[in-house]
Amino acid sequence: MSRHPELLIPASSLEVLKTAVIFGADAVYIGGEVFGLRAKAKNFSHDDMKEGIAFAHEHGVRVHVTVNILAHNRDLEGVREYLKELKELGPDALIIADPAIFEMAKEICPEIERHVSTQANNTNYGTYQFWWKQGAKRVVSARELSLAEIKEIRANIPEEMEIESFIHGAMCISYSGRCLLSNYFTGRDANQGACTHPCRWKYAVVEETRPGEYMPVYENERGTYIFNSKDLCMIEHIPELIDAGIDSFKIEGRMKTALYVATVARTYRKAIDDYLEDPELYRKNMPWYLDQISNCTYRQFTTGFYFGRPDDEAQIYDSNTYVREYTYLGIIGGERDGMYRIEQRNKFSVGETIELMKPNGDNIEVTVKKIVDEDGNEQESAPHPKQVLYIDLGGHADQYDILRRKED
Repeated sequence: MSRHPELLIPASSLEVLKTAVIFGADAVYIGGEVFGLRAKAKNFSHDDMKEGIAFAHEHGVRVHVTVNILAHNRDLEGVREYLKELKELGPDALIIADPAIFEMAKEICPEIERHVSTQANNTNYGTYQFWWKQGAKRVVSARELSLAEIKEIRANIPEEMEIESFIHGAMCISYSGRCLLSNYFTGRDANQGACTHPCRWKYAVVEETRPGEYMPVYENERGTYIFNSKDLCMIEHIPELIDAGIDSFKIEGRMKTALYVATVARTYRKAIDDYLEDPELYRKNMPWYLDQISNCTYRQFTTGFYFGRPDDEAQIYDSNTYVREYTYLGIIGGERDGMYRIEQRNKFSVGETIELMKPNGDNIEVTVKKIVDEDGNEQESAPHPKQVLYIDLGGHADQYDILRRKED
């Protein structure tokens, strides 16, 4: 059976979910306010989740909800109540790591697909077979697997069982994300959803007999970052991912902005569609994909474990800093008197040239002709984050277009 891969995009909020849907997602994954592994993400209230699921379903897009903490005794009663709430909301799938939560979901909302989270360390076909027997529709592969290993899993599991794999985004230094650095330093547990990302902090070494004397581990002019990993990016390897038998191409990033999500979703959507239409077209458009994918905030890129053990440079590198080529300004909402509603995210001014990023791949330069507030008062600039404004761009925009500015 030839597999048509699903593009699965993260969403941190209702606004980002709508962006993901419009910019090409086949499915989105979100977290509620409890029991997901991104406690610091904005996450979805009950009402937002209801609206988000309705919006996605209207556009033929699936919604997966994370319930992927590793639960303690104290969590179980709350999880049970939460699953009852999800049953009423009716998402398409639940992403679960803990066997107890998996059993509860089977009992409380058996009609919702159960997917096994990468957090459950799924590294062999025996594990996949085990979860299939428990009633899992899909298992998310551990990030430590190579494409050859995934292909072998595909050959040893039922045809209708699905494999989901991360293909883009931040990598964790710890095995399948099981890290206690955050817990040790700050009391916030990664496995309970509260990671503070100490792997991105700057470290030095102190020798026992010389307290107070800090020695660099490895240093350049920016500092020392001994735990950092590069970001995964598989845009150049869509054919190999499909050949391995992966059903769902998952993007990491439930903490990311709408600009990031729009950029990544649009680029991978086009790359997948181009390849399925004509592999030659995919090869021809590769420079465009690479240019676009480097536009959103990014660290250096790696192919992770997909082609065997990462080279020594993949896990550790010299800088924790993001390169930021574009600044996110807002999303086009409704229209009033020929002007477009936006909720401002970063400052811009009248007379500035900015860019409209469209779901079809077009990037159109426009000039800001006028800015007015909700009461109709004109402003020369938009300095206040989250302020609702109406802007005149000369009539080029459509609802859900992203506004961004290229930085020098």
